[in-house]
Amino acid sequence: MNPSILLERNVAWARERLAADPHYFSRLAAQQSPAYLWIGCSDSRVPANVITGLDPGEVFVHRNVANMIYTADINCMSVVQFAVETLKVRHIIVCGHYGCGGVTAAIDTEQLGLIDHWLEPIRELERTNGQELNALKSRTQMVDRLCELNVLHQVLNLSNSPILKRVWDAGQKVSVHGWIYSVADGLLRDLNCTQGTMP
Repeated sequence: MNPSILLERNVAWARERLAADPHYFSRLAAQQSPAYLWIGCSDSRVPANVITGLDPGEVFVHRNVANMIYTADINCMSVVQFAVETLKVRHIIVCGHYGCGGVTAAIDTEQLGLIDHWLEPIRELERTNGQELNALKSRTQMVDRLCELNVLHQVLNLSNSPILKRVWDAGQKVSVHGWIYSVADGLLRDLNCTQGTMP
């Protein structure tokens, strides 16, 4: 598909928005005050505001391969700091998805290059949870369970970050949630691993 088609679709989308609400863009331009920070996978099938039914401006988003959270990742940590300290988001949602290509790549033996370093923590999760994973009946079940374990692990990584510890020590009410999305049915599932203080 030629990229110019996206420009044409953008014009049609903007016209539809204005037809439905003449003040839509002026309101959107006035300020950004989302209640949520979404840390999710780069997978094109998992767009945060679309699958949650939110409009632009309602969710601040950071995405990367396999929804990883490294406290040494300046990009991710800058997003988190801006979200909690400036935007004052009240909920951080770490969301993975079943069948994640990053998780699948992490457990394959093929060497892929730079991404191998990025995905090493998932390989470690597989080794640590090998007994549980190997007891599952199929590779699909194993990958999906590892996707869940990865979300749980990333929630803990974020909760142990200096940024979250600092804002929690200061009494700021912000919670970190772990969710997973199924491309097969379009539904989000709460993995019941919430950390922090509920607003």
